Amino acid sequence: MTRIWVALPLAVALSACGGGGSNTASSQLKIVGSSTVYPFTTAVAEAFQKANPGQSVIVESTGTGAGIKLFCEGVGGKFPDMVNASRPMKKSEYEDCAKVGAKQVIEVPIGIDGLTLIESNQAQPLKVSLADIYKAVAADPFGKGPNKAQTWKDVNPALPALKIRVLGPPPTSGTRDSFAELMLTKGCESDPAMKALKKSDEKKHKEVCTKVREDGVFVEAGENDNLLVQKVEADPGTIGVLGYSFLAENADKIRPVEIDGVLPSEETISNLRYPGARKLYIYVKGEHAAVKPGIKAFLAQYAKEWSTGGLLEKRGLVPFKGADAEAANKAATGLTPLDPASLK
Repeated sequence: MTRIWVALPLAVALSACGGGGSNTASSQLKIVGSSTVYPFTTAVAEAFQKANPGQSVIVESTGTGAGIKLFCEGVGGKFPDMVNASRPMKKSEYEDCAKVGAKQVIEVPIGIDGLTLIESNQAQPLKVSLADIYKAVAADPFGKGPNKAQTWKDVNPALPALKIRVLGPPPTSGTRDSFAELMLTKGCESDPAMKALKKSDEKKHKEVCTKVREDGVFVEAGENDNLLVQKVEADPGTIGVLGYSFLAENADKIRPVEIDGVLPSEETISNLRYPGARKLYIYVKGEHAAVKPGIKAFLAQYAKEWSTGGLLEKRGLVPFKGADAEAANKAATGLTPLDPASLK
Protein backbone atom coordinates (compact mmCIF):
# COMPACT_ATOMS: atom_id res chain seq x y z
CA MET A 1 0.00 0.00 0.00
CA THR A 2 1.29 3.49 -0.89
CA ARG A 3 0.33 6.64 0.95
CA ILE A 4 0.87 10.34 0.33
CA TRP A 5 0.08 13.01 2.86
CA VAL A 6 -0.80 16.50 1.64
CA ALA A 7 -0.62 18.49 4.84
CA LEU A 8 -2.40 21.29 6.70
CA PRO A 9 -5.77 21.04 8.47
CA LEU A 10 -9.26 21.39 7.05
CA ALA A 11 -11.48 23.16 9.57
CA VAL A 12 -14.65 21.29 8.68
CA ALA A 13 -16.44 18.89 11.03
CA LEU A 14 -17.97 15.71 9.66
CA SER A 15 -21.03 15.23 11.80
CA ALA A 16 -24.18 13.15 11.60
CA CYS A 17 -23.33 11.84 8.14
CA GLY A 18 -26.39 9.99 6.85
CA GLY A 19 -27.37 6.62 8.18
CA GLY A 20 -24.04 6.13 9.94
CA GLY A 21 -24.95 8.81 12.49
CA SER A 22 -21.27 9.56 13.07
CA ASN A 23 -20.39 12.63 15.13
CA THR A 24 -16.68 12.28 14.45
CA ALA A 25 -14.89 15.50 13.48
CA SER A 26 -12.63 15.33 10.45
CA SER A 27 -9.91 17.71 9.32
CA GLN A 28 -8.94 15.69 6.25
CA LEU A 29 -10.18 14.43 2.92
CA LYS A 30 -9.58 10.69 2.74
CA ILE A 31 -9.22 8.97 -0.64
CA VAL A 32 -8.43 5.31 -1.34
CA GLY A 33 -8.45 3.03 -4.39
CA SER A 34 -6.91 2.42 -7.80
CA SER A 35 -3.14 2.42 -8.29
CA THR A 36 -3.76 3.63 -11.85
CA VAL A 37 -5.73 6.69 -10.73
CA TYR A 38 -3.47 7.28 -7.70
CA PRO A 39 -0.85 9.43 -9.52
CA PHE A 40 -3.55 11.67 -10.96
CA THR A 41 -5.31 12.16 -7.64
CA THR A 42 -2.08 12.86 -5.77
CA ALA A 43 -1.13 15.46 -8.38
CA VAL A 44 -4.53 17.14 -7.93
CA ALA A 45 -4.17 16.92 -4.14
CA GLU A 46 -0.85 18.76 -4.29
CA ALA A 47 -2.31 21.49 -6.53
CA PHE A 48 -5.38 21.69 -4.28
CA GLN A 49 -3.25 22.20 -1.17
CA LYS A 50 -1.24 24.97 -2.82
CA ALA A 51 -4.41 26.74 -3.94
CA ASN A 52 -6.17 26.22 -0.60
CA PRO A 53 -3.82 26.73 2.37
CA GLY A 54 -5.27 25.00 5.40
CA GLN A 55 -6.58 21.93 3.54
CA SER A 56 -5.47 18.35 4.16
CA VAL A 57 -5.70 15.27 1.93
CA ILE A 58 -4.66 11.64 2.44
CA VAL A 59 -4.48 9.43 -0.67
CA GLU A 60 -3.88 5.68 -0.39
CA SER A 61 -3.19 3.26 -3.24
CA THR A 62 -5.11 0.10 -2.32
CA GLY A 63 -6.39 -1.16 -5.67
CA THR A 64 -9.90 -0.49 -6.95
CA GLY A 65 -11.67 -3.48 -5.38
CA ALA A 66 -10.04 -3.08 -1.98
CA GLY A 67 -10.61 0.68 -2.10
CA ILE A 68 -14.32 0.37 -2.83
CA LYS A 69 -14.61 -2.14 0.01
CA LEU A 70 -13.07 0.41 2.40
CA PHE A 71 -15.25 3.18 0.95
CA CYS A 72 -18.38 1.09 1.54
CA GLU A 73 -17.61 0.14 5.14
CA GLY A 74 -19.44 3.10 6.65
CA VAL A 75 -20.35 6.77 6.84
CA GLY A 76 -18.53 9.23 9.10
CA GLY A 77 -15.07 10.52 9.92
CA LYS A 78 -13.44 7.10 10.12
CA PHE A 79 -14.32 6.19 6.53
CA PRO A 80 -13.04 7.40 3.13
CA ASP A 81 -14.72 10.34 1.43
CA MET A 82 -13.77 9.23 -2.09
CA VAL A 83 -12.44 6.22 -3.96
CA ASN A 84 -10.35 6.12 -7.14
CA ALA A 85 -11.46 3.44 -9.62
CA SER A 86 -10.07 2.13 -12.89
CA ARG A 87 -13.44 0.54 -13.73
CA PRO A 88 -17.10 1.30 -12.98
CA MET A 89 -18.50 0.44 -9.56
CA LYS A 90 -20.38 -2.87 -9.52
CA LYS A 91 -24.01 -3.21 -8.46
CA SER A 92 -23.00 -5.54 -5.63
CA GLU A 93 -20.50 -2.95 -4.37
CA TYR A 94 -23.13 -0.21 -4.36
CA GLU A 95 -25.44 -2.50 -2.40
CA ASP A 96 -22.71 -2.92 0.22
CA CYS A 97 -22.47 0.88 0.45
CA ALA A 98 -26.22 1.26 0.78
CA LYS A 99 -26.37 -1.26 3.62
CA VAL A 100 -24.22 1.01 5.81
CA GLY A 101 -26.03 4.21 4.88
CA ALA A 102 -23.87 5.41 1.97
CA LYS A 103 -26.69 5.62 -0.54
CA GLN A 104 -25.68 8.87 -2.25
CA VAL A 105 -22.74 7.63 -4.32
CA ILE A 106 -21.60 10.16 -6.92
CA GLU A 107 -19.76 8.89 -10.02
CA VAL A 108 -17.26 11.31 -11.58
CA PRO A 109 -15.46 10.16 -14.77
CA ILE A 110 -12.04 11.87 -14.87
CA GLY A 111 -10.63 10.89 -18.28
CA ILE A 112 -9.52 8.00 -20.47
CA ASP A 113 -6.60 5.63 -19.93
CA GLY A 114 -5.24 2.89 -22.14
CA LEU A 115 -4.76 -0.54 -20.59
CA THR A 116 -1.36 -1.33 -22.05
CA LEU A 117 0.90 -4.31 -22.60
CA ILE A 118 4.50 -3.22 -22.14
CA GLU A 119 7.89 -4.74 -22.95
CA SER A 120 11.49 -3.72 -22.35
CA ASN A 121 13.06 -1.44 -24.93
CA GLN A 122 15.75 -4.13 -25.17
CA ALA A 123 13.28 -6.90 -26.09
CA GLN A 124 12.46 -8.28 -29.52
CA PRO A 125 9.34 -6.27 -30.56
CA LEU A 126 6.11 -8.23 -30.18
CA LYS A 127 2.94 -7.60 -32.19
CA VAL A 128 -0.10 -9.56 -31.07
CA SER A 129 -3.86 -9.79 -31.47
CA LEU A 130 -6.44 -9.96 -28.70
CA ALA A 131 -6.90 -13.63 -29.57
CA ASP A 132 -3.14 -14.20 -29.13
CA ILE A 133 -3.23 -12.59 -25.68
CA TYR A 134 -6.17 -14.74 -24.62
CA LYS A 135 -4.62 -17.96 -25.92
CA ALA A 136 -1.36 -17.16 -24.12
CA VAL A 137 -2.84 -16.27 -20.72
CA ALA A 138 -6.16 -18.12 -20.33
CA ALA A 139 -6.24 -21.16 -18.06
CA ASP A 140 -8.59 -23.08 -20.37
CA PRO A 141 -8.55 -21.51 -23.86
CA PHE A 142 -11.96 -21.86 -25.52
CA GLY A 143 -12.85 -24.56 -22.98
CA LYS A 144 -10.66 -27.15 -24.70
CA GLY A 145 -8.44 -28.11 -21.79
CA PRO A 146 -5.54 -26.73 -19.71
CA ASN A 147 -3.27 -24.23 -21.45
CA LYS A 148 0.07 -25.83 -22.32
CA ALA A 149 1.50 -23.08 -24.56
CA GLN A 150 5.01 -22.10 -23.42
CA THR A 151 6.07 -19.73 -26.20
CA TRP A 152 4.26 -17.11 -28.26
CA LYS A 153 4.96 -19.31 -31.29
CA ASP A 154 2.87 -22.05 -29.63
CA VAL A 155 0.01 -19.55 -29.56
CA ASN A 156 0.47 -18.29 -33.12
CA PRO A 157 2.99 -19.74 -35.62
CA ALA A 158 3.63 -16.21 -36.93
CA LEU A 159 4.97 -15.07 -33.55
CA PRO A 160 8.54 -15.61 -32.23
CA ALA A 161 9.53 -18.63 -30.15
CA LEU A 162 9.75 -16.37 -27.12
CA LYS A 163 8.84 -17.72 -23.69
CA ILE A 164 5.48 -16.40 -22.45
CA ARG A 165 5.80 -14.52 -19.17
CA VAL A 166 3.17 -11.94 -18.26
CA LEU A 167 3.25 -9.77 -15.13
CA GLY A 168 -0.23 -8.54 -14.29
CA PRO A 169 -2.33 -7.02 -11.51
CA PRO A 170 -3.99 -9.03 -8.71
CA PRO A 171 -7.75 -9.76 -8.60
CA THR A 172 -8.37 -6.78 -6.27
CA SER A 173 -7.18 -4.36 -8.97
CA GLY A 174 -9.52 -2.56 -11.36
CA THR A 175 -6.80 -3.01 -13.96
CA ARG A 176 -7.27 -6.78 -13.63
CA ASP A 177 -11.00 -6.37 -14.24
CA SER A 178 -10.27 -4.20 -17.28
CA PHE A 179 -7.74 -6.73 -18.58
CA ALA A 180 -10.39 -9.45 -18.30
CA GLU A 181 -13.08 -7.35 -19.98
CA LEU A 182 -11.13 -5.48 -22.67
CA MET A 183 -8.58 -8.07 -23.69
CA LEU A 184 -9.26 -11.60 -22.45
CA THR A 185 -13.01 -11.64 -23.10
CA LYS A 186 -12.68 -10.00 -26.51
CA GLY A 187 -9.94 -12.47 -27.45
CA CYS A 188 -12.06 -15.34 -26.19
CA GLU A 189 -15.04 -14.18 -28.23
CA SER A 190 -12.98 -14.29 -31.43
CA ASP A 191 -14.43 -17.82 -31.40
CA PRO A 192 -18.16 -17.63 -32.28
CA ALA A 193 -18.80 -20.61 -30.00
CA MET A 194 -17.73 -18.48 -27.02
CA LYS A 195 -20.22 -15.75 -27.94
CA ALA A 196 -22.90 -18.42 -28.07
CA LEU A 197 -21.76 -19.77 -24.69
CA LYS A 198 -22.38 -16.37 -23.10
CA LYS A 199 -26.06 -16.63 -24.04
CA SER A 200 -26.46 -20.23 -22.88
CA ASP A 201 -24.24 -20.29 -19.77
CA GLU A 202 -22.96 -16.89 -18.62
CA LYS A 203 -21.14 -18.30 -15.60
CA LYS A 204 -19.24 -20.85 -17.70
CA HIS A 205 -18.47 -18.16 -20.29
CA LYS A 206 -16.91 -15.93 -17.62
CA GLU A 207 -14.80 -18.78 -16.27
CA VAL A 208 -13.52 -19.87 -19.68
CA CYS A 209 -12.92 -16.35 -20.94
CA THR A 210 -11.38 -14.64 -17.88
CA LYS A 211 -9.68 -17.23 -15.66
CA VAL A 212 -5.91 -16.90 -16.02
CA ARG A 213 -3.21 -19.56 -15.82
CA GLU A 214 -1.76 -20.56 -12.45
CA ASP A 215 1.32 -22.39 -13.74
CA GLY A 216 3.74 -19.48 -13.48
CA VAL A 217 3.17 -18.04 -16.95
CA PHE A 218 0.91 -15.26 -15.59
CA VAL A 219 2.39 -13.72 -12.45
CA GLU A 220 0.46 -11.42 -10.11
CA ALA A 221 2.84 -8.51 -9.65
CA GLY A 222 0.96 -6.54 -6.98
CA GLU A 223 -0.36 -2.97 -7.02
CA ASN A 224 3.01 -1.18 -7.37
CA ASP A 225 3.09 -0.22 -11.05
CA ASN A 226 6.50 1.45 -10.80
CA LEU A 227 7.96 -1.83 -9.54
CA LEU A 228 6.28 -3.67 -12.44
CA VAL A 229 8.01 -1.29 -14.88
CA GLN A 230 11.37 -2.06 -13.25
CA LYS A 231 10.80 -5.81 -13.51
CA VAL A 232 9.82 -5.63 -17.19
CA GLU A 233 12.80 -3.41 -18.02
CA ALA A 234 15.17 -5.83 -16.27
CA ASP A 235 13.83 -8.93 -18.03
CA PRO A 236 13.56 -8.50 -21.84
CA GLY A 237 10.86 -10.82 -23.14
CA THR A 238 8.59 -10.36 -20.12
CA ILE A 239 5.30 -8.57 -20.79
CA GLY A 240 3.62 -6.29 -18.25
CA VAL A 241 0.01 -5.09 -17.93
CA LEU A 242 -0.59 -1.52 -16.70
CA GLY A 243 -2.05 1.88 -17.58
CA TYR A 244 -0.88 4.12 -20.42
CA SER A 245 0.18 6.92 -18.06
CA PHE A 246 2.97 4.74 -16.66
CA LEU A 247 4.11 3.96 -20.19
CA ALA A 248 4.29 7.65 -21.03
CA GLU A 249 6.35 8.33 -17.90
CA ASN A 250 8.84 5.53 -18.59
CA ALA A 251 9.40 5.68 -22.35
CA ASP A 252 13.16 5.52 -21.79
CA LYS A 253 12.77 2.03 -20.26
CA ILE A 254 9.74 0.37 -21.84
CA ARG A 255 7.55 0.52 -24.95
CA PRO A 256 4.03 -0.65 -25.81
CA VAL A 257 3.17 -3.93 -27.49
CA GLU A 258 1.15 -3.40 -30.66
CA ILE A 259 -2.32 -4.97 -30.38
CA ASP A 260 -4.38 -5.72 -33.49
CA GLY A 261 -2.21 -3.30 -35.45
CA VAL A 262 -2.74 -0.36 -33.08
CA LEU A 263 -0.30 1.25 -30.63
CA PRO A 264 -1.60 3.23 -27.64
CA SER A 265 -1.35 7.00 -28.03
CA GLU A 266 -3.42 9.95 -26.89
CA GLU A 267 -5.17 9.91 -30.28
CA THR A 268 -5.91 6.16 -30.48
CA ILE A 269 -7.09 6.11 -26.86
CA SER A 270 -9.31 9.20 -27.11
CA ASN A 271 -11.05 7.90 -30.25
CA LEU A 272 -11.23 4.39 -28.72
CA ARG A 273 -9.39 2.75 -31.66
CA TYR A 274 -6.92 1.24 -29.22
CA PRO A 275 -8.43 -2.00 -27.83
CA GLY A 276 -7.43 -1.23 -24.24
CA ALA A 277 -9.04 2.22 -23.95
CA ARG A 278 -11.04 2.64 -20.72
CA LYS A 279 -12.60 5.39 -18.61
CA LEU A 280 -11.26 6.15 -15.13
CA TYR A 281 -13.43 7.33 -12.22
CA ILE A 282 -13.68 8.86 -8.78
CA TYR A 283 -16.63 7.91 -6.58
CA VAL A 284 -17.70 10.38 -3.90
CA LYS A 285 -19.75 9.74 -0.78
CA GLY A 286 -22.64 12.23 -1.07
CA GLU A 287 -23.37 12.06 2.66
CA HIS A 288 -19.86 13.41 3.27
CA ALA A 289 -19.98 16.02 0.48
CA ALA A 290 -23.10 17.51 2.09
CA VAL A 291 -21.16 18.48 5.23
CA LYS A 292 -17.57 18.82 3.96
CA PRO A 293 -17.23 21.79 1.56
CA GLY A 294 -13.65 20.71 0.92
CA ILE A 295 -14.92 17.82 -1.22
CA LYS A 296 -16.67 20.10 -3.72
CA ALA A 297 -13.61 22.35 -3.85
CA PHE A 298 -11.38 19.33 -4.46
CA LEU A 299 -13.57 18.15 -7.34
CA ALA A 300 -13.46 21.64 -8.84
CA GLN A 301 -9.67 21.44 -8.71
CA TYR A 302 -9.83 18.01 -10.37
CA ALA A 303 -12.04 19.34 -13.19
CA LYS A 304 -9.59 22.20 -13.77
CA GLU A 305 -6.63 19.82 -14.00
CA TRP A 306 -8.23 17.19 -16.30
CA SER A 307 -8.91 19.67 -19.12
CA THR A 308 -6.93 19.65 -22.39
CA GLY A 309 -3.50 21.09 -21.71
CA GLY A 310 -3.98 20.66 -17.96
CA LEU A 311 -1.79 19.05 -15.35
CA LEU A 312 -3.25 15.57 -15.75
CA GLU A 313 -2.81 15.42 -19.52
CA LYS A 314 0.88 16.09 -18.91
CA ARG A 315 0.86 13.12 -16.51
CA GLY A 316 -0.61 10.79 -19.17
CA LEU A 317 -4.37 11.03 -18.65
CA VAL A 318 -6.23 11.44 -21.96
CA PRO A 319 -8.84 14.21 -21.63
CA PHE A 320 -12.48 13.71 -22.56
CA LYS A 321 -13.85 15.61 -25.53
CA GLY A 322 -17.29 16.82 -26.60
CA ALA A 323 -20.26 15.33 -24.78
CA ASP A 324 -18.06 13.19 -22.51
CA ALA A 325 -16.21 16.31 -21.33
CA GLU A 326 -19.50 18.08 -20.65
CA ALA A 327 -20.83 15.08 -18.70
CA ALA A 328 -17.67 14.88 -16.58
CA ASN A 329 -17.81 18.57 -15.69
CA LYS A 330 -21.50 18.28 -14.85
CA ALA A 331 -20.80 15.31 -12.58
CA ALA A 332 -18.03 17.20 -10.75
CA THR A 333 -20.17 20.29 -10.13
CA GLY A 334 -23.69 18.87 -9.85
CA LEU A 335 -22.83 16.07 -7.41
CA THR A 336 -25.89 14.09 -8.48
CA PRO A 337 -25.94 10.57 -6.98
CA LEU A 338 -25.80 7.75 -9.51
CA ASP A 339 -28.81 5.62 -10.30
CA PRO A 340 -28.03 2.13 -8.96
CA ALA A 341 -30.17 0.65 -11.74
CA SER A 342 -27.44 1.74 -14.17
CA LEU A 343 -24.85 -0.52 -12.53
CA LYS A 344 -23.99 -4.06 -13.55
